[in-house]
Amino acid sequence: MEKKQEIGFFEKYLTLWVTICIMVGIAIGQWLPVIPETLSKFEYANVSIPVAILIWLMIFPMMLKVDFKSVKDVGKRPKGIIITCVTNWLIKPFTMFGIAYLFFYVIFKALIPAELAEEYLAGAVLLGAAPCTAMVFVWSYLTKGNAAYTLVQVAVNDLILLVAFVPVVAFLLGVGGIAIPWDTLILSVALFVVIPLLAGIIARIKVIRRKGTDYFNNIFVKKFNNTTVGGLLLTLVILFSFQGETILNNPLHILLIAVPLILQTVLIFFVAYGWAKWWRLSHDIAAPAGMIGASNFFELAVAVAISLFGLQSGAALATVVGVLVEVPIMLMLVKIANNTRKWFPVS
Repeated sequence: MEKKQEIGFFEKYLTLWVTICIMVGIAIGQWLPVIPETLSKFEYANVSIPVAILIWLMIFPMMLKVDFKSVKDVGKRPKGIIITCVTNWLIKPFTMFGIAYLFFYVIFKALIPAELAEEYLAGAVLLGAAPCTAMVFVWSYLTKGNAAYTLVQVAVNDLILLVAFVPVVAFLLGVGGIAIPWDTLILSVALFVVIPLLAGIIARIKVIRRKGTDYFNNIFVKKFNNTTVGGLLLTLVILFSFQGETILNNPLHILLIAVPLILQTVLIFFVAYGWAKWWRLSHDIAAPAGMIGASNFFELAVAVAISLFGLQSGAALATVVGVLVEVPIMLMLVKIANNTRKWFPVS
């Protein structure tokens, strides 16, 4: 009989805490604007250093669990990597374009001016072409994903991202002059993947050498049980303190943009998750595969939207809405993944 994993206090009521943090973030942005104004000064290449630190807190516990002996064996199980790559690069950008075009140009035509529809479409495409790099470690953790395999899935995605992002976006938007802030892309990968990974490796090696594997697995790792969720909640407060005014000033358009983004997120999750079920992969590989495609590298999408179209543009607003809807929807998908564990063979 499988031993039931203990659920932490924050994880048990995570949806409630997320809602509270979003509201607190928006309130801070409105009534204590000096806080986001001060934090925004600590930024390099459109990447917020305070947010990067909090993302380290989210990812570090996951990286502690990466055993590089198991990473070597990932090549023996290539199906999860194949699902990730095909879903993220041959399916996701094009379904995003199609769904966004349908809603912005057809269904919501009477509600959205043509010029804004074009910008909203551009923002949606930027989100669709940027699969998740950082937050997926959180979703993998919440679904009890295989830490080593998730790391390899993300690493492969990042390598493809370096060469495929610009051509895919340029093709879908029909323009040849798409400029990508390479410093933002490279810095984001370094901050959100490389640094926490190295920190996790160093901590793992040192603790095991000093106190042994049993202490590391049963005591040391458990000290960080609430760190991931705590980092997520604080990140939301900061993100929404930055974007609160934009959200409050555009309530109807926020809703209109959210509809296709939510549909796309759910669709892509079930494409990858269903494919993994069809291939009879274990749940700890299937769940992260679905999460990587469903969630977005919103730091990159927001940065590119601002650099291409401007801070006040419809494209930038669309990417911000991506941040707004992602966490609640991903938490819903996490719950679905955890409730359907029995669909998959035991790893």
